[in-house]
Amino acid sequence: MAPPLTADRLLRALRNEGLRVVEHRDWRNNSRNHKGPWGPVNGVMIHHTVTSGTASSVELCYRGHANLPGPLCHGVIAKDGTVYLVGNGRTNHAGLGDDDVLRAVINESATLPADNEANTDGNRHFYGFECVNLGDGKDPWPAAQLEAIEKAAAAICRAHGWSHRSVIGHLEWQPGKVDPRGFSMHTMRSRIADRLGITPTNPQEDDMPISDADVQRIALATLTYRNKAANEASIKAGRGPIPDVYGYDVQTHGMAKTLVAQVAALTATVTTLAQGGGLDAAEIQAAAEAGARAALAELGEALTDDQEV
Repeated sequence: MAPPLTADRLLRALRNEGLRVVEHRDWRNNSRNHKGPWGPVNGVMIHHTVTSGTASSVELCYRGHANLPGPLCHGVIAKDGTVYLVGNGRTNHAGLGDDDVLRAVINESATLPADNEANTDGNRHFYGFECVNLGDGKDPWPAAQLEAIEKAAAAICRAHGWSHRSVIGHLEWQPGKVDPRGFSMHTMRSRIADRLGITPTNPQEDDMPISDADVQRIALATLTYRNKAANEASIKAGRGPIPDVYGYDVQTHGMAKTLVAQVAALTATVTTLAQGGGLDAAEIQAAAEAGARAALAELGEALTDDQEV
């Protein structure tokens, strides 16, 4: 937990991160502190405005509207990457969210729980940035804007000594919210981690790709775990260990090929003998095929027994 940054420290942190920052009107004295506490602060929350146009979006976030008084965030991030500061202190951006999510942010957990409750005052605990975007999944997110989101979040994390795991989207906090829509918060956290010099440790969280070799190792480990009990039972029964799936397929394929070759050789021999001894070759061949089918059925049952886990 940490006390909020002063207006001067917030401004300096953002500019030190390489951002172009515009101080909009009387932002330093624009807050909702009279409605509730501001702090301790625990993280940064990202939103989209559902509006277009920089000037109108900035003014809306500064003053709010009839149903929700301003300020609606601390900073507005325009499509060109400029950050407009519109509030200082408590702002109307987060609303009620999930206390489990707040605990995960405080603990900087590797993964976030599902946001299935709205029981905790987020306006007290989070800095908020509104990003100019319609939020329809079609309005583009320019590279300059995404970079500014990364820098703004990293600046606050750096000032407080937080990691990238202290940054969340509104959709990860409050049930029913979809913002920011159009980019992945997992990917954004990965970018913030890179900027802060943090090596990601959770592949699922940070969208790190895994190789085919990784997939094969995971699959083999899973199969080994699932077959452990059956393997032990097979050894106790005197049948020996159950081979891995690949080896099992190779072994089965080899046995089937050998059996087919043996049946073909037997059929040829019987045909030759029948022709020399005046026997009915068709009847002998039918008997041989019936025997082969029985042998295959017996082999199939044995293989099925070995595969049980």
